[in-house]
Amino acid sequence: MEDKETSRLEAFSDGVFAVAITLLVLDIKIPTDNITEPSVLWNDLWGQRGTLAAFIVSFFFVGIMWINHHRLFTHIRRTNTGLMLLNLVLLFFIVLTPVPTALLAVHWDLASPNPAAILYAGTFFLMACCYNLLWRYASYHNRLLGKDADMRAVAAISRQFLFGPVSYLIALVLAYFNTPTSVIFQFILAFFYALPGSIIPHRHSREQSEDREPTSLTQ
Repeated sequence: MEDKETSRLEAFSDGVFAVAITLLVLDIKIPTDNITEPSVLWNDLWGQRGTLAAFIVSFFFVGIMWINHHRLFTHIRRTNTGLMLLNLVLLFFIVLTPVPTALLAVHWDLASPNPAAILYAGTFFLMACCYNLLWRYASYHNRLLGKDADMRAVAAISRQFLFGPVSYLIALVLAYFNTPTSVIFQFILAFFYALPGSIIPHRHSREQSEDREPTSLTQ
């Protein structure tokens, strides 16, 4: 089996993802006033709706980014300075995520165009661009892929990633007009991009089975 050269890069990245996703929860404040009525507590929680919404979207976005990062590195087997630098830029935006999340939580109710919502969506847009650059740099002419890389899976990932920057650019435009709509759209996108990675291998397995069936029938 081909040796894998990316272990240190992956371990470092996993640590950064873990720290970033943990820091997101620090902006959620537990009501500590003398609360004697349930309605008061509900009102306090409702007052944090922006904080909770931003936390949920950011948590799943970073988590799904980590899942996809792991999936990419099942194909990427080698590394070089260019890949490490691109990965570092991606991790910069991962670490930055708690900042626009906290900003949006505090300024959720600002009138549109809300700078906090624009910065929040803009961070995810830039992150999606970094992801594309990372993958396309590694997969260009199989530069850093394994010798046994599944080219159909590689092509499927490349097609899937084409939509990332476009989708988050739409979210960025929506943020200019309406904060909740943009955040909801980004929440949907987070789950959408969790699906193709799990669908592609199954589809590929079916294609392999279909390719093998005629051969077995002729034997």
